[in-house]
Amino acid sequence: MSNDSFRAMARSDFGRMRTRETITRILSLLKARQDEMLSLGDVRSLLRPDSETYRGMKTIAIKRIVGSEGRYKDFNRAFLPRHDKLMRRWISVDMAHYQDVPLPPIKVFEIGGAYFVRDGNHRVSVAKAQGAEFIDAEVISLSSEIPLTSDMGFEELKRAVIDFEKARFMEETRLDRSRPGCSIELTEVGHFEELLGHIREHKWYINLTHAAEIPFEDAAVSWYDTVYVPIITIIREARLLASFPRCTEADLYVYVGKHWSELGKRYGPLFTLEEAAEDFSISARKTPLAHWARRWGWFLAGIFRRRRQSESQAPRV
Repeated sequence: MSNDSFRAMARSDFGRMRTRETITRILSLLKARQDEMLSLGDVRSLLRPDSETYRGMKTIAIKRIVGSEGRYKDFNRAFLPRHDKLMRRWISVDMAHYQDVPLPPIKVFEIGGAYFVRDGNHRVSVAKAQGAEFIDAEVISLSSEIPLTSDMGFEELKRAVIDFEKARFMEETRLDRSRPGCSIELTEVGHFEELLGHIREHKWYINLTHAAEIPFEDAAVSWYDTVYVPIITIIREARLLASFPRCTEADLYVYVGKHWSELGKRYGPLFTLEEAAEDFSISARKTPLAHWARRWGWFLAGIFRRRRQSESQAPRV
């Protein structure tokens, strides 16, 4: 067969793939289902891998390739081309397939059992179009304790990370055992680590009046009973969730805690909690948060004022 014949076949393949992508996009809108490819950058920001390992050359299953490092907007989740501008490169790769011209292995990152293309997105797209199940790849693994599946979108992955963080939080604090029925639900990655930071700070305050170090689990119970639950009660009484329908009670608790943390970085550890509460109220005064920010400021200042008074009066063990 001539070059023109191979080119015509490849052009026809590209046209079919573009038509299939258009139909898929329409169906995804009708069914409210995402067909966007996962971005490695977004996934790394969620999973925060702390190491990488070179795995060398492997033959990997194409169905486990779920995203791309840099071309995630050019293809959909099924690696169907989303733009006609991809035609020239796509056709050249497809022609190589028809002519049995060997192509170099693709390069991928592996994380959570799934693969993200570093180099070779067009080769993956053509391989899928031709019904291939496996492809040669040079693999670098990124560390992750959270498994990924081929049908997992960004929001599903985000939920999986939050669930993982919640499980780790409960493992460290044992609040699900010491306070059965306690419900702490968060909607953002990293917020459970914020809560652990609050418990560590609370533990430090308690240890000021104890000669021996108290267990972290005991500090968690004290934090839950004397800080978290009272503040959540205020949230409920003020019906604050009505103003923030996308937040949970625990989310609102964390947002105020972040404000304290920022003030601490700016002014140091001697910045009092009363001053932090007052500053939070002032900064929110010109926003819809103003009304409840002032209530939080007064309430939290009272809590920690009483805490310091009790610490100064309590006999040392």
